[in-house]
Amino acid sequence: MDKLCSNNTSIHNLSFKMWTNLHAKLHQTLKDRHLLPKEKNLLIAVSGGQDSLCLLKLLVDLQSKWGWKIAIAHCDHGWISDIGMAAHVQELSENWGIPFYLKVAPMMKETEAAARKWRYQVLIEIAQNNGFTEVVTGHTLSDRAETLLYNLIRGAGTDGLGALTWQRSLTSNITLVRPLLTVSRWETWEFCQQFQLPIWEDIVNANLDYARNRIRQELLPYLKDNFNPQIETNLAQTSEVLKAESDYLEATAKTILETAIHADKTQLNRLILQTIPLALQRRVIRQFLHQITIRQLNFEQIEAVVNLINAPRRSRTSSLPGNMIAEVQEDWIIMQKST
Repeated sequence: MDKLCSNNTSIHNLSFKMWTNLHAKLHQTLKDRHLLPKEKNLLIAVSGGQDSLCLLKLLVDLQSKWGWKIAIAHCDHGWISDIGMAAHVQELSENWGIPFYLKVAPMMKETEAAARKWRYQVLIEIAQNNGFTEVVTGHTLSDRAETLLYNLIRGAGTDGLGALTWQRSLTSNITLVRPLLTVSRWETWEFCQQFQLPIWEDIVNANLDYARNRIRQELLPYLKDNFNPQIETNLAQTSEVLKAESDYLEATAKTILETAIHADKTQLNRLILQTIPLALQRRVIRQFLHQITIRQLNFEQIEAVVNLINAPRRSRTSSLPGNMIAEVQEDWIIMQKST
């Protein structure tokens, strides 16, 4: 289901003539990081919660300075917990005179992963069908800290620990932008209270069956109280550092792979790999395996191939997905199907 609602109601009731520190902070962030260029068409994902309402209000207030065209997108998962939420956001859009797009899911499993995947799919659809170049979400500094902890607990590497980035490509011409990554959830709450924004309290956020909710409501408060009151800020900064370092290593590994890979794309030159640090060896191996369509890899599987770099001839590993075998032959690690 895809709906559009819009009207010509003035938005002066939304945009009070008050310039707060948060307005100044976002305005400067946009200029420094070149996140939302002037005259762009912005599709703002609004759940109705405090973070997305804060984002919406800020962008509407900044609209005259940047010349954007903006619209609201709301994703209704069709769960019992979502009842009333879409109508709440639609009413908000009508009161503020902002175009509104609604997507309602068919039957969908109530999991974090399924919901996240579906939301991004439908946001891309709305953007593609209506000429939006930027999809903007209200992810905050707090979300970044939670994501780092969540991925750390799952055993992710530096790529996963720096996963919540300022922007990333959704398609060749649509960019996902998260402009509030230096703003905490406490700041968005205070902002909403200051402007009396109508926050929708999503009961799903109280469900401790979801790992992210346990991190938000139990783990982070414990770390704040017992270890570091600034834990969210510090974790978010760590994520920023790890992202930059990961990007550098990934680019360097790509360059090395181009020199080490055989023309048939199934062999790697061990002599070249023996001259580089372990951190780069792992990344080159992972990129190589991804090129031959082995994507669902765990640490042990990558490590098994890394160990072949200095292994005796005829050594092999058969622990790879898809019945693939990596075997040492002379100066090469060769990938082939098991027989």
